[in-house]
Amino acid sequence: MSTIATDLRVKIRPAQERGHADAGWLKSAHSFSFASYFDRNNMNFHNLRVINDDWVGPDGGFPMHPHENFEIFSYMLEGALEHKDTMGNGSTVHKGGIQFMSTGTGVQHSEFNPSSTDETHLLQIWLIPDRKNTTPRYEMLELSEEARNGKLQLFLSQDGRDGSIRTEAAADIYSGKLDGADTISFELADERAVYVHVARGEVQIGGQTLTDGDAIEAEGKGILELTNGKGAEVILFHLSPRG
Repeated sequence: MSTIATDLRVKIRPAQERGHADAGWLKSAHSFSFASYFDRNNMNFHNLRVINDDWVGPDGGFPMHPHENFEIFSYMLEGALEHKDTMGNGSTVHKGGIQFMSTGTGVQHSEFNPSSTDETHLLQIWLIPDRKNTTPRYEMLELSEEARNGKLQLFLSQDGRDGSIRTEAAADIYSGKLDGADTISFELADERAVYVHVARGEVQIGGQTLTDGDAIEAEGKGILELTNGKGAEVILFHLSPRG
């Protein structure tokens, strides 16, 4: 049985409590207040501002629109996403890929599902940066199956270590996969907090079974254990203290 140390403060965030939107070509679940879904008590968790679980229909997408002073990335679960921006970038990211923008002083971009037959499934995630009005940047990264099977692969960090993308947000973000006897342990030893989002599958955290779209918030000190996975894919956010 997995355990959570008693000095950790943990809150379960059930998937069914998320806000939902259906625009036909886009079906989305919002972990935090976004667009037409508003809850003043659910605006963010530390510097994690947005997790949108998006299903984009064939040929659907977002036309050119602006962002500034957010760190934004797309975490691809199925299908493909075509990106263009006013920095001159044009690329397509596929399942297992990360598409990242540090929007700083401002950038416009568009995102479309390039397939005429298949849906695209992604998580779009926004972080609040430590520094504002920086020069916008765009990067892509392919996640490694080997590096995250039963383990955590760091793919976004403030210092860009271990081959991760550098972000202006005070955050380390990991991807992990668990099946069967796999166990992932993560230590909280400072004033930072952890948010774990279950992208798909099933996993136990502290004896609680979580499935697609569920999440937990953890603060304090101790060991957070993830175990008993069944095709589980998780994103673990190690976030800054509250400002």
